[in-house]
Amino acid sequence: MLALRPFGLALVCGVLAHQAQAQCRQALALALDVSGSVDAREYRLQMDGLATALGTSNVRGALLDQPGGVVNLMVYEWSGPADHTVVLPWTPVRDAAALKAIVAQLNAAQRQVKSPGTALGDAMVLGAEFLSQQPECWTRTLDISGDGKANLGARPRDIKPELQSQGITINALVIGADAPGTGDNRQVEIGELSAYFRAEVILGAGAFVETAVGFEDYADAMARKLERELQTMVLSDAAR
Repeated sequence: MLALRPFGLALVCGVLAHQAQAQCRQALALALDVSGSVDAREYRLQMDGLATALGTSNVRGALLDQPGGVVNLMVYEWSGPADHTVVLPWTPVRDAAALKAIVAQLNAAQRQVKSPGTALGDAMVLGAEFLSQQPECWTRTLDISGDGKANLGARPRDIKPELQSQGITINALVIGADAPGTGDNRQVEIGELSAYFRAEVILGAGAFVETAVGFEDYADAMARKLERELQTMVLSDAAR
């Protein structure tokens, strides 16, 4: 057996440590609805709400305090079939500084002009394409936030069979409409929209739908969803 000199052993250990640090335990793509039903105030609540959720202590801990690999994160906006904007390209969340920079970038994001349509199926296909750029990650998850059903482009029910073989998970955050002037029927709307997303959008073992009662509840709902997703990944790692 070949004996390694001290400097050789240090080099090998350094390479192994670098490889362990470079491992990606989860690729997480967040897709935000910026279709015509989302006004400027709701856009800001959504973007800032995501930034707030990422900065909560529980989500921060789930991102940073788990050994064995990092989470690679990206964020994109979607509306019509050909309308999308990458707000945050794939970024490894290695430490507190990286997370702080991500939060700052989300807070600084400005809405761009988009078509008013809701091409949910196309947003799913796009998310799957983004996740295909992360083949080294142990799990790959797409999150879609939305406040309405698809009305343009490919239908989600037709897209799901094509995505099932790709080994990805699709979760959803359903946003109830703002309270009307007379009465508040958001819970009814949320129930109907959640059923639609469960039947036509979410995909994979353990996939789920989180709900927000209006955009004002978006930050709390997003934090709950991220905690659940990241904790599921941690438990999966522990069982290996």
